[in-house]
Amino acid sequence: MLRFASLGSGSEGNATIVEVGRTRLMLDCGFSAVETESRLARIGLLPTDISAIVVTHEHGDHIRGVGKFARKHAIPVWLTFGTFSSQAEGFLPPELVREIDSHAPFAIGDIEIFPYPVPHDAREPAQFVFGDGTLRLGVLTDVGSTTPHIESVLSGLNALMLEANHDVALLKNSAYPPSLKERIGGRFGHLSNVASANLLAKLDCSALQHCVAAHLSRKNNSPDHARQALAPVLGCAPDWIGIADQDSGMAWRSLM
Repeated sequence: MLRFASLGSGSEGNATIVEVGRTRLMLDCGFSAVETESRLARIGLLPTDISAIVVTHEHGDHIRGVGKFARKHAIPVWLTFGTFSSQAEGFLPPELVREIDSHAPFAIGDIEIFPYPVPHDAREPAQFVFGDGTLRLGVLTDVGSTTPHIESVLSGLNALMLEANHDVALLKNSAYPPSLKERIGGRFGHLSNVASANLLAKLDCSALQHCVAAHLSRKNNSPDHARQALAPVLGCAPDWIGIADQDSGMAWRSLM
């Protein structure tokens, strides 16, 4: 069985937990070490329950707590060379660093991991599909546009956490400066609700047990906006679309 939960998702911090058997991975750690420990407790885990941290990219809302949390609890960290090289010297001791190739699958304990590169304004960003040999969870956030490779990787999954960052109209009419609007809406920024729905429409979703909207903007989106965009593509009720929000994250969801 594979199960997953979110400690929080958004521009103020991100962390996702993936569990197979006795292995539990944390994807990103964008909260302080203390806050991460508190959020882990909400889903019934201790820091010592975490086998490894896997990092998508170097933006603060994804990597802010990685160094301190990993050092404090002696947890190894898997990340690309570009992401690692973006950090200051002393970010992690050498014995905790595991560099990965964003095209090469690897395994940590009971979890198979399939990284894939994505268009985002970071040095060497990667997103991931996690599996137990039968069931697969895909995660895609922090991406400005889709690619044929992304569409291929995310087809036929059993669960998908998909960025639905902003509503185009809300972003356009927001008080954000033009440069920030252009960054968010650009091809190396973040997926809008419509862009996420268009991507979802290109995927084989026939085996999908869970679809979770993630990385929603507090100011330029809402759960209702995201659900109304994604639900018609899947032919489901809007409430079937899960939400990983900033404050409460998302409780455990299981794949069977």
